[in-house]
Amino acid sequence: MKDKTKGANRRDFLKFAGTAAPAAALAVASTPSAGEAKPVDLQSERMQDTEHTRAYLDSARF
Repeated sequence: MKDKTKGANRRDFLKFAGTAAPAAALAVASTPSAGEAKPVDLQSERMQDTEHTRAYLDSARF
């Protein structure tokens, strides 16, 4: 006979994944942005304050 608990766990996971993904997308879409980034200064050798660098630094926070 097959183990019924494996099927139930898989089914529960799929139910959770189906409801959690839209909730996570809504949470990400509703977060306020930190404002617009400064214009890029091509003469500077320092790291620029752009949307890309802000997104990276936000994702690297612990």
